[in-house]
Amino acid sequence: MTLSLAGIICLQIYWIGWNIRLNEEQFDKNVYAAINRVASKLQYYEEVQVFEAINATRNGAEANRNLSRAAQLLENGFAKRRIAAQQPDGLPNPGDGGKGFESDATLWEYMKVTQMVNSKPLAERVPLDLLAKSIQEEIEGRGIRSAYQYGVYSKARGSYVIVNDHFVVEDSGPQIAQGGVPTLFNSPYKVALFTQDIESPGDLSLYFPNRTRIVLGSVLGMLSLSIVFTGIVLFCFWYTIQVIYRQKQLSEMKTDFINNMTHEFKTPIATISLAADSIGSPMILGNPDKIKRFVDIIRQENRRMNSQVERVLQMALIDKKDFQLSLGELNLHEVIEQAVGNFSLQVERREGVLRTDLQATNPVIEGDSTHIASIIHNLLDNANKYSPEKPDITISTRTVPMGVEITVTDKGLGISKEVRKHIFDKFYREHTGNVHDVKGFGLGLSYVKAIMTAHKGLVDVHSELGKGSSFVLTFPV
Repeated sequence: MTLSLAGIICLQIYWIGWNIRLNEEQFDKNVYAAINRVASKLQYYEEVQVFEAINATRNGAEANRNLSRAAQLLENGFAKRRIAAQQPDGLPNPGDGGKGFESDATLWEYMKVTQMVNSKPLAERVPLDLLAKSIQEEIEGRGIRSAYQYGVYSKARGSYVIVNDHFVVEDSGPQIAQGGVPTLFNSPYKVALFTQDIESPGDLSLYFPNRTRIVLGSVLGMLSLSIVFTGIVLFCFWYTIQVIYRQKQLSEMKTDFINNMTHEFKTPIATISLAADSIGSPMILGNPDKIKRFVDIIRQENRRMNSQVERVLQMALIDKKDFQLSLGELNLHEVIEQAVGNFSLQVERREGVLRTDLQATNPVIEGDSTHIASIIHNLLDNANKYSPEKPDITISTRTVPMGVEITVTDKGLGISKEVRKHIFDKFYREHTGNVHDVKGFGLGLSYVKAIMTAHKGLVDVHSELGKGSSFVLTFPV
C-alpha cells in the first residue's frame, strides 16, 4: 500500500510539473508574439511617416506620380523587403493608391528623409499613445489578463527612455528604479526595434510581475483537486493502519484476558473441587470440624469467583453508562482511613509499610462512598501486587485549586512510557506472554478512570521503571 501510494503521488507531481511547464511555454510564446507584433507596428508607422513627409514637399499630380513610382520600387527592390516584412496583417500598405517616383532623384529624396528619421533619438521615434495602445491590444488579444510593465531601451543612452506611458529623462536617478526598470532589465521578454536600420537602436521589453500566478492559474483547479483527493487517500491509509494496529492490540488484550481469566478461575475451581471431594471421603464425614473447614473454603473460593464475575459485569454496565451514582457528602479522609485499615494486613503479611499523609484542609466532596472506596482499594491492591519485595506504599492528600487530590505512591516495578498510554484501557495488561505472576483481568484501572469521569474528576499517573509509580486522583469540591 505504501509503495502504491508513493507511486501515485510521484505520478501526480510529474503530471502537474509537466502541465506547468507546458503553460509556461505557451505563455512565453504568446508574449513574444505580442511584442514582435508591436515592434512591427512601430516600424510600419515610421515608414508611413516617411512617405507622408515626402508627399508633403510635393503637390497635386506630381506627388501622386511619385508615390506610385515609390510603391513600384518598394515592391521590386530593397524597400519591399524592409516594409513588407515588417507590415502587420490588416494594415494598409503605404504605397496603396498607385502613387510612385518619376525619377531616381525622388528615390534619393526618400532615402534622405529616411536617414533623417533614423537619426532621431529613439524616444522621438516611438509614439507613446501608439505604443501603449498596441501593447494593450496585443496582450489582451492573446487572452493574457494581468498587470504588466513595459519599457523602451536605448542603446545610445544605455538606459530606458520610455517606461510605462512616460519618458525617462537623463537625471531620473532613483526614480527610474522605482518605476520598475530593474525588473525590465531582468525580463526575458525583449525584442529589437526598427530592424530596418543598419543597427537596431534599442529594444522593447515587457515584464509580468504576476507571471507565476498566471501560469499556475490554469492548473490551480486540478492542483487543488489533486491535493484534496491525495489527502483523502492519505487519511484513509493512515486510518486503516491505525485500525489494524488497534485490532492487533485488542487481539493481544483479548488473549491476555482469556489467559488471566483461566488462571484466576482455575485455582478456586480446583480448590472447590478438592474440598468437595474431601467432604465426600468417609474419613471426613465423621469429623464435623473438618467438614466445617472445607465448607468455609468452598464459600471463600465461591465468593472470590463471584467477585471476579461481578467486576466484569460491573465494567459492562459502566461501558453502557447504565449505572447510577449514590451521591452524598463524603469525607475522603474517613474513606481512606477505612481502606487503609482493611488493607494494612495484606501489606504487613509481606513485611511492608503502608503510610498515610492526609494534608487536605477540606476533604469533603460530593461522591459515591462505595465506588470511591473501591477505586482506592484498587490502587492500593495494584501498589501491593507490583511491589516485588517488601511493599512501601504511601497514600496522601492535599488541597489544590480544583479541589482535593489523592496520591497513592509505591516503590515497585514502575511503568514504561509506552505502557502508560494504555493502562486505563479496559482489559489492558502489560504483555508478558504466558507468565502470570501478577493476577488480574486488567479491569482495575479502567474502572478507576470510569468512576473518576463519573465524578467529573481526573486521574493521572507518574512512573519510572524500577523506581515505582504514583497515581493521582483529583476530585472537584
